Amino acid sequence: MSRTRSADRIRIGLVLASIVLASTAHYITPPSVYLWHVVFQRFYYLPIVFAAISFGWQGGVAAAILSGLSYIPHIAMAWGQSPEYLETQYAEIVIFFLVGIVTGLLADREQKQKRQLEQMAEQLSKLYRELQDSFEQLKRADRLSAIGQLSASIAHEIRNPLASIEGAVNVLSMPETDEEMRQEFREIIQKECRRLNQLLTNLLDFARPRLPQYREVEVGQLLDSVIGLVVHAAGQSGVSFRKDLSADLPRLECDSEQLKQVILNLVMNAVQAMPSGGEVSLAARQGDSNIQIEVIDQGIGIAEEDVGKIFDPFFSTKQGGTGLGLSVAHRIVSQHNGALTARRNADKGMTFSVLIPIHHR
Repeated sequence: MSRTRSADRIRIGLVLASIVLASTAHYITPPSVYLWHVVFQRFYYLPIVFAAISFGWQGGVAAAILSGLSYIPHIAMAWGQSPEYLETQYAEIVIFFLVGIVTGLLADREQKQKRQLEQMAEQLSKLYRELQDSFEQLKRADRLSAIGQLSASIAHEIRNPLASIEGAVNVLSMPETDEEMRQEFREIIQKECRRLNQLLTNLLDFARPRLPQYREVEVGQLLDSVIGLVVHAAGQSGVSFRKDLSADLPRLECDSEQLKQVILNLVMNAVQAMPSGGEVSLAARQGDSNIQIEVIDQGIGIAEEDVGKIFDPFFSTKQGGTGLGLSVAHRIVSQHNGALTARRNADKGMTFSVLIPIHHR
C-alpha cells in the first residue's frame, strides 16, 4: 500500500512539473516566435493524458483544469489584441477537458477489465489449488484402496493353503487314519507349504525387486535356455516349441537371469493355457534401438475385459494362480526401461510382447 501511495505521489509530481514547465515556456517566449507557442500549447496534452491514464477521468479533468488555469493568463496577456486567435485558444482549453475525460474513461474501462481479469485469475488459481487438493485426496484414497485390495488378496491366498494344512493335520491326528491315508495327507501338507513359500517369494520379488545387473547376452541362447527348462513338462502335455529369430540379431544388454524369469513365466503360462496341446512360438526381431521378443500360444486366451487387468497384482485367470507372476514380470521389464504388453490373437490364444532396449542407458 505504501509503495502505491509513493508511486501516486511521483505521478502527481510529474503532472504538476510538466504543466509548470509548459506554462513557464509560454511566458518566457516572445509572442513573435509563433511556432514555439504552438509547440508549447500541444505540450499541455502530455500531462493531461498521463494523469488520465494514471488516475482515470477525474485525474484527466484535474490536469485539464490546471493546464487551463495556467494557460488562460498567457492567452489574455499575449494574444489579447487578436480576438479571432483568442477564440481558438479558448477552444483549445475545451479540448483539454475532452481529451482528459475521454482518455480517462478509456483508462477506467481498461482498469476495470484488468481488475476483472485479476479476479478471474485469482478464482482460477483458487479452483486450481482446490482441484490439486482434491486430486491428492483421490490419490491417497486410491493408494489406501490398493493397499486394502492387496491385503485382502494376500489374506485370501494364504487362507486356502492354511485351511488345507489344518484339515490335513486334523486327519493325521485321528487314531483311525491308516498309514496310506497319512502319507497322502503328509503330501498335501508339503504341497501347501511349497505353495505358501512360492507365494511369499513372489510377493517379496514384487515388493522389493533387485536392481538389474546388466551384461550382454545372445537372445537365441536365452530362448534356448528357457525352452530347455520347460520342454519336458510341455512334452507331456503335447506342447511343442518353434523359434523364429531375425538374422544378425545384436547382443542384448540386460540382466539375463531376470529376463529369463520373465520369458519363462510367459512360456509356462502359454503351456498351461494349452491343456490339449499345441505350439508355442518364440519370436525375436530387432527394431530401431530395441529387440522385441514375442511368446505366441494357441491356448484358450484371455477374455477381452480381463486383458487390461492381467498385470495387476493378485489378478489371475488360472485356478489356484497367485496373480503375481505377470506383475513381477512387468516390474522387471519396466526396470529395464522396456515394455511388456499382451494382445488377443485373431484366431485363438494370446501374444505377449517384451520390448527391451538393446543398450542400457
